[in-house]
Amino acid sequence: MTVTQSTPVRLVPQQVSPPGRTARYTISEVAARTGLTAHTLRWYERIGLMPHVDRSQTGQRRFTDKDLDWLAFVGKLRLTGMPVADMVRYAELLREGEHTFDQRQELLEATRRDVRARIAELHDTLTVLDYKIDFYASARRAPERPCG
Repeated sequence: MTVTQSTPVRLVPQQVSPPGRTARYTISEVAARTGLTAHTLRWYERIGLMPHVDRSQTGQRRFTDKDLDWLAFVGKLRLTGMPVADMVRYAELLREGEHTFDQRQELLEATRRDVRARIAELHDTLTVLDYKIDFYASARRAPERPCG
């Protein structure tokens, strides 16, 4: 499947809500679905990494499917090694609107360059490991050498 600008990428399974109703999740439900702790979710909100999270009448956070998608994307950014400050900057740019497309694209392209460099380093490391593993496997298969 080719992803285009108009093709949304589903990062988490979406539940079907009753017609006219948006799914809402408590912080503990989001923690269970994402593997993040409630503390981390609150911290993400505090530092500006999470967009505004709606609250119930009693003040409890109520996350939506859109929030879950955002958290899945943040999880992917974390896997790239992107610094939290850059993730927060990306979130700020996103909230500022379409006029920040170029800045967001550059931030993601810089991250992609870093990921590709790390992949190349890991590939080189894998080559060295394969060599050493083959060396030890060959040494065990070699006939016993007489002492002396």
